[in-house]
Amino acid sequence: MERATPVDGVDFVTIPSLDIERSIEFYGTKLGLPQSARYGSMPGVEFETGSLTLSVIESKAFGIEFAPHGHPVALHVDDVEAARVELEARGVEFGAETMDTGVCHMAHFRDPDGNALMLHHRYAPRDPA
Repeated sequence: MERATPVDGVDFVTIPSLDIERSIEFYGTKLGLPQSARYGSMPGVEFETGSLTLSVIESKAFGIEFAPHGHPVALHVDDVEAARVELEARGVEFGAETMDTGVCHMAHFRDPDGNALMLHHRYAPRDPA
């Protein structure tokens, strides 16, 4: 059977930064994500989530105008409330109460540069309709 697309996955998503050292502190220490690569003399670092690499780059150094992501990257956790409590203890500030959509729990927050992120856990099966 012929595939409809040559795309077979997503390798990474880029997260823009104004200050790479501040981002390293946030993603590596506050979120506790393991660092998997550093871009040599360029201000870029990769963090692993288990299913997707976050490539955090200091935009200006790469010739890209900085603009924070307004739509969140959903970071999977097994228990949103437990993860939220742990991250709040590390200094992560959430923008609102945890949402229950009827199929998942979501807790929204931002990194120091204003990039939207969320903790996410789907507890109900997807409805194919």
